[in-house]
Amino acid sequence: MSIAAAVARVSELEQMLRFQNPGAAAQTSSANFAAQLQSATGAAATGSAAPTVSASAVGATAGVSELPAGTPYAAEITAAAKKHGVDPALLAGLVKQESNFNPNAGSPAGAQGLTQLMPATAASLGVTNVHDPAQALDGGAKYLRQQLDRFGGDVARALAAYNAGPGAVERFGGVPPYAETQEYVRRVQANAAEYRASGGASATTALSASPSVHGIV
Repeated sequence: MSIAAAVARVSELEQMLRFQNPGAAAQTSSANFAAQLQSATGAAATGSAAPTVSASAVGATAGVSELPAGTPYAAEITAAAKKHGVDPALLAGLVKQESNFNPNAGSPAGAQGLTQLMPATAASLGVTNVHDPAQALDGGAKYLRQQLDRFGGDVARALAAYNAGPGAVERFGGVPPYAETQEYVRRVQANAAEYRASGGASATTALSASPSVHGIV
């Protein structure tokens, strides 16, 4: 029954009550009667409302890891990689090789943090504290993305640029003939392959980390 029809019916009933029992009609106002009727038939009069779904119940992905269980900083690495369009396994492999997941790691050349950024490179990436894991990972992922874009998505060249500087890669037209850089590229890719492996194989093989000199041309 619609609201209009209900109100009309209330008026009708009031007229009947007034005619049959004036005293009772005087005690019950039209407004109160209508309110009681609406309360009793509220669901039918207003129709059913669609349930409300909170935003948090619709695919929230904060804190989600795409790396094997037990990987240090797995959720943070995944978030940084996704933000900059980088494979999380590749970024994890790079972090493993650069710092062995030690946020306080440093190299004689001056590279610091999980992703071993040089001070000038870190500053250019907006990293103000290279020892803060979230900042270091975001900066490292961003820098790796820059190298991937610079070298047409070639992972080996991008990694070589991360290690030896993009200028060296451009001069040699590929991975420079430096033993350290060639070994670096091989190990990071091997680490990444382990992280991608089915069953979540952990890339914690005994590979020693070699420091990078980022941004040096």
